[in-house]
Amino acid sequence: MDDLWNPLLECLDLRPPESDTGTMDLPPDRFDGSHLPLTYRRLFGGQILGQFVRAAELACPDKTVKSIHTLFAKEGRYDEPIRYEVARLHEGRSFASLAITATQSGRLVAGASVSMHIEEEGPQHQRVDGIADLPGPEHRVRFDLLPWETRAVDDLDATTAEPPEYEFWMRTPEVGVELAAALTAYATDLTLIGTALRPFEGVNQRGNGTVFTSAVTAHTLWFHRPFRTDDWLLLRQHSPLLARGRCFGRGDVLTAAGELVASFAQEAVVRFDSAAAQKFSPAGAAQSA
Repeated sequence: MDDLWNPLLECLDLRPPESDTGTMDLPPDRFDGSHLPLTYRRLFGGQILGQFVRAAELACPDKTVKSIHTLFAKEGRYDEPIRYEVARLHEGRSFASLAITATQSGRLVAGASVSMHIEEEGPQHQRVDGIADLPGPEHRVRFDLLPWETRAVDDLDATTAEPPEYEFWMRTPEVGVELAAALTAYATDLTLIGTALRPFEGVNQRGNGTVFTSAVTAHTLWFHRPFRTDDWLLLRQHSPLLARGRCFGRGDVLTAAGELVASFAQEAVVRFDSAAAQKFSPAGAAQSA
């Protein structure tokens, strides 16, 4: 879906509502966002995550997003724009705290709490597992919603039972560093549910709507260092738990040099149909070491 690249950039180009032009200096700030041209029955959560990040950056242009915690309340609709309203809970010289709502016709779609921070210098420490070399072009993979180059050694669509771990590399077309956080937020929403399903024999992420139904309920990101998405990035993720109709997953974003630049976590509802639920009961579920 390389044709999604320009529409995605348009989605991240939030605009003030026409009726609010000239009042952007008065809180709450308001922005309207367009949608990706998809045939899905609901808005892609990654689009909303990216737009939340952009709304925060536009509201506080002298600071960067340090963390964002999003709760998804209702499915978004494609038949109207989505409105973002930013309320400034606190804004000081170094930090700012924002509450952002995403609504359609006054109906809440999602809400986010955002922490902003100025760029500061200081000592650095990092302890993460080392990364393997970038896989060669023969390991190119295609994700329907990522309109850029991606590579992975493992197949997330495999139906064999595997540990609930997955990593892939990505590199966008050339783009300004100011969109790095939003584009990364967009990408992190795509593969954690599939990662959580890997231990179950005969199931993969493409079973959504047939074997199971799923919906992301909460998604959190932390941004640690400046980075670019038109350089190679590794998204390394794992799911320690799927239980009681919910899955939980975590991930890190690292540069090709091994620098940890962002982290993320997600909770989602995953409901199996009755036959699958019996097959994948605790007694029959595949277990990873």
